[in-house]
Amino acid sequence: MKTKTKVLIGLGTYFAIAILMLLIFGSSGKNEAFQPQNEFKLEPWISLELGGIDLSINKAVLYLILASALTVFTMVWISRRMQQKPNRVQTAIEVSYDLTKNNITGGNLDPATAARWFPFLAALFFWIWFSNIIGFLPLPTNTEHTVDVFGVAIPSFAIYAATANLSIPLVLTLVVWISYHVEGVRAKGFIPYLASWLPPGLEEMNPIAKAFIFVIEAISHFARLISLSVRLFANILAGHLLLLFMGGGLAVLLGIAALGALTFPLAFFFFILEVGLIATLQAFIFSTLTAIYLGGATSASH
Repeated sequence: MKTKTKVLIGLGTYFAIAILMLLIFGSSGKNEAFQPQNEFKLEPWISLELGGIDLSINKAVLYLILASALTVFTMVWISRRMQQKPNRVQTAIEVSYDLTKNNITGGNLDPATAARWFPFLAALFFWIWFSNIIGFLPLPTNTEHTVDVFGVAIPSFAIYAATANLSIPLVLTLVVWISYHVEGVRAKGFIPYLASWLPPGLEEMNPIAKAFIFVIEAISHFARLISLSVRLFANILAGHLLLLFMGGGLAVLLGIAALGALTFPLAFFFFILEVGLIATLQAFIFSTLTAIYLGGATSASH
């Protein structure tokens, strides 16, 4: 039997089972009480306010602390346990080190700038990676729904990622944006740095045309604030929404229990995809673009 035929038979069986379950169990109607957006609501656990600024502790803060602690602990722990004959953990760390040192940093910056900015770029990569990974691990953070254990109300398990909150990628982007401009001014001087925004070969061009190109280039720099932050935020948020709806949220929302039999295998597929590829890919893209921006700001030509 050909592979194509096997796939078609498998898909046919898959949909036939789902339809059969739908006919057996039917539909209980749309669930008005279920609010999927509540999974991303940040309820304050400890309310704090300083000078009119809300500094409350919530699950987003918890995930920030976890990602930071894991980044620091892992790097320190590994650095003190390096062996001449590396084990599997050390091998994985060395591969990650080579990725951040040679591919991300060395491939986009000159040696002097790379040596200065490697710690930042490596920390940025690993922090985003840890934040993305723990965002797909169920933790007891859902205070809206609790589980009673010996009379103690314990938050139920849920998944959440700090990078799925736009404010976190935006803050990271602001740090990157300010850093590469400051580095460009430090390397070239303020006026020469602004002049480097214009591509070479425009010496004979009309000043008005030069000004127009300069404005376009300035807009592109401000657009990076949106593109860099939204890319990370949207990809992680989309992954969590897919898991939420495919893992049973859609079946609950529509009141069709049999739909869960159809969507749950997709949820498992998306989970493997997010953990195995997207979490690492987004950390790589963000840190690589940061290195590219730094390299562009400090390079001799545009």
